[in-house]
Amino acid sequence: MSNPQYQLPDLRRIVTGHDEHAKGVVQSDTRLVAEEMKTVKGAKSAAIWVTTDSIPTNDTNNPDDGATRKIDDRANFGLVHPTGTNLRSTDLAPGAVTPMHRTSSLDYNILVQGELILMMEDGTEKHLKNPGDTVVQKGTLHAWRNPSKNWARWVTVLIAAEPAIVKDGALDPVFLPPPGIRRE
Repeated sequence: MSNPQYQLPDLRRIVTGHDEHAKGVVQSDTRLVAEEMKTVKGAKSAAIWVTTDSIPTNDTNNPDDGATRKIDDRANFGLVHPTGTNLRSTDLAPGAVTPMHRTSSLDYNILVQGELILMMEDGTEKHLKNPGDTVVQKGTLHAWRNPSKNWARWVTVLIAAEPAIVKDGALDPVFLPPPGIRRE
């Protein structure tokens, strides 16, 4: 059996944060190069994001179907479990735009299919085109837009976090109308 040449593209990782005025901004937009794994022959790996300040979960000992668990956290719009995580997929229709929103969470967003534009509070836009492109949201106000003629899908892991703090002020969760749409 022959070993085909490695042809996968580098992963793209976009990390968001806040500027000194508490405005959501893109902090970095980098390519992550997969490196040979010493422990697994024929495998490459790239670290995307690591947190080191809490957990473990006890979910490995729970037989319940995690998808059926309810998140009763109105402060974060039912998206963030206050002591856990939420793995979910989102599909966005062609031309559709989500509301601008911020949750008290650290989110790993991974494009699976289609295209998305990340829209930040400061007006920055980042176009995600390749499956595997990843956005690490650190409690920032943002929206998503599908610029294509096809549906887009991304998978998100939402991890409960303390609200982002800028200049000694907490940035609370918020949902606003999509960019360019005014409230009546």
